[in-house]
Formats: sequence, C-alpha cells, structure tokens
Amino acid sequence: MFGLERRTLYVAWTLFAFVLVLAAIYSMRRTLVIFTLALFLAHLLNPMVRFAQRFVPRRASPTVALAIVYVLLLGIMTVAVAQVGSRVAEQASLLASKLPAAMQENDPLKVVPLPAWLEPAREKLTVVLKERLQDLNQQVLPILSTAGAHILTGLGSLLSVILIPVLSFLFVKDGATMRDEFANLFQEPIRGLVKGIMHDLEQLLDHYIRALVLLAIATLLFYLGFLSIAGAPYPLLLAAIACILEFIPVVGPLVGSVVIILVSAFTGYAHIWWIVAFLVVYRLFQDYVLNPYLMSSGVEIHPLLVLFGVFAGEEIAGIPGMFFAIPLIAALRLIVRRLSFHPYHASPPQPIQSD
Repeated sequence: MFGLERRTLYVAWTLFAFVLVLAAIYSMRRTLVIFTLALFLAHLLNPMVRFAQRFVPRRASPTVALAIVYVLLLGIMTVAVAQVGSRVAEQASLLASKLPAAMQENDPLKVVPLPAWLEPAREKLTVVLKERLQDLNQQVLPILSTAGAHILTGLGSLLSVILIPVLSFLFVKDGATMRDEFANLFQEPIRGLVKGIMHDLEQLLDHYIRALVLLAIATLLFYLGFLSIAGAPYPLLLAAIACILEFIPVVGPLVGSVVIILVSAFTGYAHIWWIVAFLVVYRLFQDYVLNPYLMSSGVEIHPLLVLFGVFAGEEIAGIPGMFFAIPLIAALRLIVRRLSFHPYHASPPQPIQSD
C-alpha cells in the first residue's frame, strides 16, 4: 500500500503511539505527581498500618479499623511535622530579617586561609558568596517561612493536598486487589510477566521510599545534634534545609552543605572548619555506610545516570522532576531486566537478584 512495506508501517505506528503516550503523560504531569505522591505515602504508611491493625479488635469491620488506624497515624505525623515546621519558620523569619545587615558587616572569608595564588581574588570571592547568599535570602527563606502556602501552590490547590491522603488510603486498602485485576487483563504467559514486573516495582518503591525517609530523618537528627552542640546559629533551620534537600539525589546534599557553610560564615560563626569537617565525615558515613545499608540493590544506579536524571527531571518538571527521576530510572531498569532475563515469566513472581 502506497509503496510502503507492512513492517515499515508497523514501526512508524509504534513510534507515533509512543510519542503520543509521552505527550499525554507530560500534559497530565500535575495529576500524575499527585497520584505518585499518594502512592509513595501509601508505601510509607502501609507497614505501620498493618502493624497497628494487630491491636484492633477482630469484631471491628476491616475497612473501619483500617480507616481509624490510618487517620491516627496520619494525624500524628501531621502534628509532628507542624510542630517542627513552626519552629523552622520562626528561625527562617529571624534569619531573613538579620541576614542583609550581617552580609554587609561580615566577611565570610576572613577566617579562611587561601593559597597565595588565590589571595588576590579574595574580594571577588566574597562578592560571589554574598550574591549566592542573597539568592538564599530572597528565595529559600521565604519558602521556608510560608512553607504551607508554597506546598499548596506547588500542588495546585487545597483539593490536591486533601486528595493525596485519600488516594493513599485507597492504595493501602485496595492495592493488592488493583494489582490482581490489572494482571488479569492479560493472558498467560504474559500475565506472569506482568505480575513479576509489578512485584519488582512494589519492592523497589518499598525500599526506596523507606530508605529515603530514614536518610532524611538521620540527616535532620545528626545535623541538629552537631550544630546545637557546636553552637552554630539557627541549628534547626539549617538541619531542616539539609533534611529537605536530602530528597534530591546528589545535588540536594551538596546544596545543603553549601547553604550551611554560607549562613554560618555570614552570621559570624567562628568555627567554620568544624562544620566543614563534620559535613565531610557525615557525607562519607552516609554514602558508604547508611546509604548502602538502607537502599536496596535494585535502586543502585550509576552516578552519571543519577546526575542525568536529576538535571533532565528539573528541565521537564522542576523540583518534582528531580525527585521522581531516580525512582523512575530505577523502575525502568527493573522492567528492562525482567523483560530481558524472564521474557515470558509465568511462575510466581520472585524479586530479581542483584548482579
């Protein structure tokens, strides 16, 4: 037909359908972000919900018991985050009010010995540091001071924030049923392959979300403890910034360390090298002890691919894109491995072992 082979038409149609799917995904990215956050929250709360249900009377309806436990856990988490968030906002407002004057009065490099060849550029380096801290004062601190409003703006509306816990409850309640119904749409032996892929993805999300939250909590506690003992200014604020940035792979921890050093230097803290030494030691401890221990082998990705995913995600969807890039790459990796090594896996799904 029209001088085109059947195979050529098939390839062209496949490419067109693939591009169409990508365009649809991009146009629905805000909705997908909401559903993905709900799925992440469900994976985070699911173990706690299942554990707490053991103490619920058996005569109670399973759905009612699940709802009660879920609401209680969500309420406890919300209150805890709100208590910390209010103190962080207070320190952010205080720093924002004092930072402009501190930037004019203090020279952050006066206690830093520079090499002889770099000494002539000391003034220029000071100007660059002040410009970077001015960006912090104008962008990051206002966001922390009014974090609730910015979260609502970023997700679109108050309705979106309400939907996330509701959707996550449905994922916790009917997740297994939805997975089975989706797999039953396919015939054997494809059904076994689909179940294997879904099992791999579920294991990936479980390990990734819990590990990421534990790493962020560890960062908050270690940073808060050290900065408080060392007498650094605004310890809770700086620890909270580092904790939040921990959710952005590679780039986030680096930016958090730079922010801590700049704020400490410009507010006149006299022991900058203590902070630098702590940041280096903690980063080595996390990268070589905590991270390998908490992260599953299925989440391990080459650093170059991590950087590519982070920057590409930022170009496509901003901050949410940076956060979702790594689990998406890891999920694609698991799918490709399942398709490559178990193309028509009909047996009960088993997690793929690391090479």
